[in-house]
Amino acid sequence: MTEDEIDRIIGMAWEDRTPFEAIEYQFGIKEAGVISIMRNNLKASSFKLWRKRVHSGVSQKHAKKRVADINRFKSKMQRTISLNKISKR
Repeated sequence: MTEDEIDRIIGMAWEDRTPFEAIEYQFGIKEAGVISIMRNNLKASSFKLWRKRVHSGVSQKHAKKRVADINRFKSKMQRTISLNKISKR
């Protein structure tokens, strides 16, 4: 994996609304692999805070535990990207 891919995985893992299934879909890495990446690339205290938040119920990291009305991977407010240009809303 490239450093950019690892950075993107870490960013997606930090986002509460991005489920592990989205990371697996995009990068082919299951939850255990994401946890391993987070453990190896974060400070110990940051990793512990992340794991605590993932298991606290605040995060929607598991698609099966999500509220039924959340059926997308991105926020409605997120801008769409086309041809490397950020389009306006």
